[in-house]
Amino acid sequence: ARLAYDAELLGGLSRELASAVMDFYRRRFELGGVRGGKSGAVTVVQRSSSDLRLNPHYHLVALDGVFTEEESADAPTFHPLPHLTSLDVAEVLQVARVRILRFLVRKGAVVDTEPLELGAPRAQDDGLLQLAAAAVTGHPPAGPERRERAPVLLAERGEVRVTGPLLVSDGGFTLHAATVAGGHDPSGRESLVRYALRPPLAQERLTRAGDDLVRIALKRPFSDGTVAVDLDPLSLLCRLVPMVPPPRFHTVRYAGVLASASRLRSRIVPQPGVTDPTEPRAPLGGSRCGWRPWAELMHRVFQLDLDRCPLCGAPMKLRALVTEPANIRRYLRHLDEATALPPRSPARDPPYFQSAVVRRQLAQPLPQQLPLLA
Repeated sequence: ARLAYDAELLGGLSRELASAVMDFYRRRFELGGVRGGKSGAVTVVQRSSSDLRLNPHYHLVALDGVFTEEESADAPTFHPLPHLTSLDVAEVLQVARVRILRFLVRKGAVVDTEPLELGAPRAQDDGLLQLAAAAVTGHPPAGPERRERAPVLLAERGEVRVTGPLLVSDGGFTLHAATVAGGHDPSGRESLVRYALRPPLAQERLTRAGDDLVRIALKRPFSDGTVAVDLDPLSLLCRLVPMVPPPRFHTVRYAGVLASASRLRSRIVPQPGVTDPTEPRAPLGGSRCGWRPWAELMHRVFQLDLDRCPLCGAPMKLRALVTEPANIRRYLRHLDEATALPPRSPARDPPYFQSAVVRRQLAQPLPQQLPLLA
């Protein structure tokens, strides 16, 4: 729960994880005689699991190899890793686990006891932490939910287990490294980055169920056989609130040769002006900017073609942006759309569970008896 609102703590864990991965590549290539190799990674913070429980975790896109600077070469030389085994993944996970727990103990988030215990939350975050803790455990008001599953203890000590190809778990920590995109596979690289940046929930997986409940259909069944989760609408809202990062809370971080402070970044990142449609466009006016036009981004992300009419297919061109309120109202009247904001709903009692099934489950049939935070 603290990771949801403690940017310093979450950023520190990101650095520890990225350094564990890049140090593995450096050690592996030093054994092969390649000295001074430097790798890079992009880490994306994801805040939820597939059932919308608060579950901060990392999607790390790493360069599968290292760069070295050769005196006779104009650009750094890339050395790809020939292969990756589950033992390699276990090595990375063990190093990352030790560094992460040591960092958490140093910051007071975990008490160094046997077994490890969570430290006391910060007082100024008490209100947000209560809601975040409910979203983690599934307790009211972010629950209850109509399924059962044993909680995962992140600080639990255990033995290293290989549970799948390049999938390793170690005492509550899990590392999956089976997803790869080749250097000559632009569509694969794009799919990989899209996965790392994906939203917390696909809209088609959220539907209304009976008894005033909403249903979250899981993309893949959980290990206990759960295929869907039914929640009260209030519980769903209480899970969605912690999904929004606080202001100035960075969720994409760069490390190694891809970091902005790296002197190799400008010599490694592809230059603008290439013809590959998955690469940045050519710069405008001599600038090295590789930003894509707004219409192209809308097409790539939402499959909305803003350059052609959706009815006749004729080409379209942006002429002007209507920003004056009077012009906007006139245009809306022409489309027979509402021109005034809807009125606010009247004041009501504190939120309560709408579903009678949930209220009976909590033995609190009267809505006004249920507090906002339990």
